[in-house]
Amino acid sequence: MKCPFCDYDESKVVDSRPVEEGTMIRRRRECIRCAKRFTTYERIENIPLIVVKKGGQRVPFDKNKILNGMIKACEKRPVPIDNIQRVVDLMEKELYQVEDKEVESSYIGERVMDALKDIDQVAYVSLHW
Repeated sequence: MKCPFCDYDESKVVDSRPVEEGTMIRRRRECIRCAKRFTTYERIENIPLIVVKKGGQRVPFDKNKILNGMIKACEKRPVPIDNIQRVVDLMEKELYQVEDKEVESSYIGERVMDALKDIDQVAYVSLHW
């Protein structure tokens, strides 16, 4: 790793620890030449998830669309926003774990309906009809 102070190409790792729930590693490094310390972060690169719409159009996955739709469905119901956010985060995590990085919009719609059914029956029925 190149030193940000002297541009030397070699450094040693002094400390390493996981951060952000284990999705990233924070490393303290020390330059071999100037002995100054600096911090680097290492994270797994996410492959973008693509949503295939009914007409065949491919668009990047946007979890905010799901979140906004579920908030709209539950707006007149006593459902805490934290519950909706937690469900959407879990749904996003599950979608990124699918082997194929292209997901049909109908599959996402089914997952949203299943989640709404578990959160609030009235919100589920109002969105379903």
